Amino acid sequence: MDRNLLGYKGIKPTLAAVLLLTLVQSVSIILLARWLAEVLSALFAGEPLQTQYDKIMMFLGAFLIRHIIGFFQQKISYAFAERTGASLRKQVMEKLFQLGPRFAKQEGTGNLVTLVLEGAAKFRNYLELIVPRMAGMSIIPWIILVYIFMQDITSGIILILSMPILIVFMILIGLAARKHTEKQLDTYRTLSNHFVDSLRGLETLKLLGQSRSHSDTIARVSDRYRSATMRTLRVAFLSSFALDFFTMLSVAVVAVGLGLRLVNGELALVTGLTVLILAPEYFLPVRMVGSDFHATLDGKEAGAAMQLIINEPLTQETDVQSMGQEERELNWTMDSRLILSGVGVQHQQEGPHSLQEVSLDMQGLGKIGIIGASGAGKSTLIDVLGGFLNPSAGSVMLDDQRLGSLTMDAWRKLTTYIPQHPYIFSSTLADNIRFYAPDADVSDVEQAVAAAGLSELVHSLPHGTEEIIGNGGRQLSGGQEQRVALARAFLSDRPVILLDEPTAHLDIETEYELKQTMLSLFENKLVFLATHRLHWMPDMDRIIVLDHGRVAETGTHEELIARRGVYYELIQSQLGGVE
Repeated sequence: MDRNLLGYKGIKPTLAAVLLLTLVQSVSIILLARWLAEVLSALFAGEPLQTQYDKIMMFLGAFLIRHIIGFFQQKISYAFAERTGASLRKQVMEKLFQLGPRFAKQEGTGNLVTLVLEGAAKFRNYLELIVPRMAGMSIIPWIILVYIFMQDITSGIILILSMPILIVFMILIGLAARKHTEKQLDTYRTLSNHFVDSLRGLETLKLLGQSRSHSDTIARVSDRYRSATMRTLRVAFLSSFALDFFTMLSVAVVAVGLGLRLVNGELALVTGLTVLILAPEYFLPVRMVGSDFHATLDGKEAGAAMQLIINEPLTQETDVQSMGQEERELNWTMDSRLILSGVGVQHQQEGPHSLQEVSLDMQGLGKIGIIGASGAGKSTLIDVLGGFLNPSAGSVMLDDQRLGSLTMDAWRKLTTYIPQHPYIFSSTLADNIRFYAPDADVSDVEQAVAAAGLSELVHSLPHGTEEIIGNGGRQLSGGQEQRVALARAFLSDRPVILLDEPTAHLDIETEYELKQTMLSLFENKLVFLATHRLHWMPDMDRIIVLDHGRVAETGTHEELIARRGVYYELIQSQLGGVE
């Protein structure tokens, strides 16, 4: 049994109900076996069928009770599985938002999408089957065994000696199956990530003429998954065969012993028939657990993977402080103030610091540029400011609130994030623009389109803003995707904007086209712009220069030029590169 199973909410009353029903079901199995044996022995003795109608009806009643109870067990287990699966998926999604995009990139987008969608469904199937199976295995064989011992001690001894052999063999096969299933899951994750990455880069592959050759790579990854699946199925088939073989062998030994004693007159026919009918029922719960083990092992593994994400520790303990602030409403105005004190980020315990001892004081509105060489910590600082990443050291002061980090919904509702590669959903252009404001009307969308410079594109589309874009729809250029991201920002009208290398992949002409639009968006906002393109810096009200994860200097463009420090060296190195 999954060790996490008893930790799920609602499992105890569910187990209690299923165990109680299983107990009644065990009694019904014994009664139907006894009454059937009595009817058969009476008919064999020559009694007329009419005299057995009462027992036949009782047998049918016990038979119906058994299967009605099985139906209710499935209903109870299904309801519990649905609640738990939905709850686990919700917890995973909430934790992924807390862990931020860096964790998603580390784990693989394809893997996480597959886990949340297909993994949650497989986990529900696992719970739906495992609860009644484990209840049946823990009660039915032992009650039947006690009754058989009361009827025939010899048969009881044979059955009690056969069960451990069956269980040990099932454990050995189960360990082998688990090993193969883990390998299968790893190849499935690789396939999922590879498929998602291939979809995202399909346009680039086509432009480079590599789309056909890339299909060979997809075929190799798919073939590895096929091979892993076939190995798992071979183990599953072997396990089913072994369970059936040992069960039939044990029942056959019991039947031979009963037959010999019946011939010698040492045993009554009704007792022999009762034991013979109950012997397969004694092994049935174990056989069902064994067969369902392979059918639900991937669901169990998916549940364990989701539980690992839920239990993934946030980077620092002081996040508990911010949890207490999460429900409070936040706002950002001219008088607001954000202070970072000694903030540090270390992704691995023994690894290097991405940020170290970063202390900043930001107040009111304005444009703040974040500059530095590659690897200086620009993106990491944006992640901290956006609430995507929990710092491993230091603290944050937002107005009068002391927080461990900015990973809270109230802060995220104030921010608009524009990454280097904005994600375009497979939906209409209007719905993509409504990302931060789902309820915005058509006129507001049109104003955002005009402000972001998308009017020419919209006029060229057959269905205007209702044109399907993204995967399966019209493909946009890099500059058009950035304009969609800007339109989202115009429509949201949130007071804080964070930009992480938003024009790094664009050519300089497209970047200069976007620059005036972006600068108009920055008016009356608090803006954090992380970039390595220095031509943005003269337009910034304040510049933060990072060097190896530390704040090297801050000031305006003119002040930093006059200081002739790290910022001045960056400008000289870029000018040197041009020359």
